[in-house]
Formats: sequence, C-alpha cells, structure tokens
Amino acid sequence: MNERRELESYLARVLGASVEVLATHPLKGPLGEEGDPKGFGYGAPLEVECLVNDDPKNFVLARTRPEHGFGHDYPADLTWQAVWAHSAYNTLPRHARSLDVGFMRTNGELVPAGDATEFFQLVEKAEGNPYWLDLDRLLTESASRRDAVRAEALARYLAEIHAVKRDAPWLYHRRIRELVGHGECLMGILDSYPHPYPLLTPDECEALERAAVTWRWRLRAKAGRLSKVHGDFHPWNILFREEADFSVLDRSRGEWGEPADDVAALTINYLFFGLLKGEDGAEAFHRLFVKFFDVYLDETGDRDLFELLPPFYLFRAVVIAHPLWYPEVPDRVRIALLRFATAMGEPKPFDLAGLEAICREVP
Repeated sequence: MNERRELESYLARVLGASVEVLATHPLKGPLGEEGDPKGFGYGAPLEVECLVNDDPKNFVLARTRPEHGFGHDYPADLTWQAVWAHSAYNTLPRHARSLDVGFMRTNGELVPAGDATEFFQLVEKAEGNPYWLDLDRLLTESASRRDAVRAEALARYLAEIHAVKRDAPWLYHRRIRELVGHGECLMGILDSYPHPYPLLTPDECEALERAAVTWRWRLRAKAGRLSKVHGDFHPWNILFREEADFSVLDRSRGEWGEPADDVAALTINYLFFGLLKGEDGAEAFHRLFVKFFDVYLDETGDRDLFELLPPFYLFRAVVIAHPLWYPEVPDRVRIALLRFATAMGEPKPFDLAGLEAICREVP
C-alpha cells in the first residue's frame, strides 16, 4: 500500500476535507541538538506537511518508541499511551491539541479511533466447568483418582509453558516491579481493603509492602529465569471437560514473567480450600498440593523455585483474604491467610514441610 496515499486518506477522514501530503520527516526538536543535556526521549514524532483544502498545514504523527523497558514493552503499552494522551492533551490549558488517536492495520491502513469510548475484545467461548468446583466438591466429598490426574495435568501444563525462555531482563524486572506496585497487585489490593480493617491494620499493610520491596530486589537478579507465563493461573480461570482436558482463560499482565507466579496462583488455592475444610479434614488438599509440586519439579528440575515463591504467595494470600474479593470467607481463614502472608514476607525460601505450622488455624 502507498504510505503517502494512505496517510492522505486517513487525514481526510479525520479532518473532513481534501488532503494532499507534501512531505513527511522526523520532527526536529531540541532532543539531540548541540548543547542539549537530554540524551533520550520516549517519543518518535513524524512531521507531516500537507495541503488541507489547498491551505498549507503541518501536523505531527506522535508515536511512542517500542523500547525495552520503561513500561513500553508490549503493543498494548503503546496503545494505552496514545489513547490516554488523546484525552489528556485536550484538557490542559495551552497544550498542543490532539485531533485523533488511531491504529495501523497489518496491511498499512491507518484507522481513526478518536471518538472511541472504550475498547473491547472478542474471544471464542471455551466450554467446561471451572476448576474451583472440583475443590469445592472436596469440602464435602472424598478425593477421587480424577482429582490427582487433574492436579498432575496442571503441573505438566505449567512445566510446558515455563520451558519457553527469553533473554529480556527488562521484562523480568517489569514483572517483579508490577508484583509490588501494579494497581492489580499488592499495593493496589492493599489500597482497596477497607481502612480501618481489624484483621489488617495500616501498620501491617506497610510491613507487607516493605517486605515485598525487599523481595523485589532479591528477585531482580534472577532475570535469567524469564519464562512464558499465564499470569493469573487460578481455579476460576481453568475450565475442565472430561478427565484432564482443559482450557485456560484471562491471561494477564504480560506474556513473560517468573514461573513462581503461576505456581503460587494455583497452589495457594489448595491451601485456601484446605483451610475452609478445617484442620481435621484438609488431607485431600494437602495431597493435591504435594502431588502438584512432585510432578512440576520432576518435569522442570527447577530446584530454585522455593527461593522465589514467597512474595507471590504473599500477594495471593492478601487477595484471598480480601473481604471484597472473597466476602463469605470466615474470619478464622482470613486470619490464617494473613498470617501466611506475613510469614512469606520473611527473606527466606518457602518451606513446604513447614506449611502446616505457618497456617495453623486461629480459634
């Protein structure tokens, strides 16, 4: 497709006028000029010289560089920046006016989207029953062979996707950074707790955040572990059909990360439902917990996993203990989960053998 013709067509649609593009070139500015102390910027603007209804006009096609880092790692990051800027520029006095925000199709077509109010996603429907129903059944029934088979299938699935590695330290750093500071992760979840909340005081929230920051700098040097991940691998996002046939839903927060994130997201639910069952009846969930780890470690050989799990367990425990996300959870279980979160803040590996002592219920 002729790029100049496509640009003319796009501008004509946005401006409602005839447009002839005369020239395009990278916008000259202070960045990189002699004597300019600033050596780097996010933008890569393109100046467009044209005639609009025969009147000379100059526009800027503003783009954000797809950098390695700075939160500009995925196409969605660049989309957010453009959509936000289109709205924000026009609400600030004296700011250069934004005329549109758009996107480019794979064939080179430029598509205006400046009047969009929201974006949506069209996804195929996956059939099956959510895995949490299996765990809920075990609150009142005995475990079957199928329960062990499914735990093993989930372990093998994670081992398979985690085997895909990538050398991109900035993506690992981002994932660990977001674990602590993202609005959907630890700090955002703690902000959304009711305050004051008797089971989790502001001082205790601060202590959890400080512990997570310490973990962030411990994990930062582990960037060689960067793997393909799901990002929110919990029983509500797993649909089982017959036996071990399943699909997954709602992959979250980027394609690459730390394998311990997925492992923690799933296995803390064996702990959670075990706490719901009660100390005398949690053996079935403990067996599934151990079965998963036995299979996953046998498939991956990842003997460093236990050194990485604690901060991810900390985050997941705070989510499950949340009165908004899980409103029907008894206080005794919330207290046990928050005790677990506090224990996971300590800078030491996860101890599978010591799990029962950490999570012993509070009367």
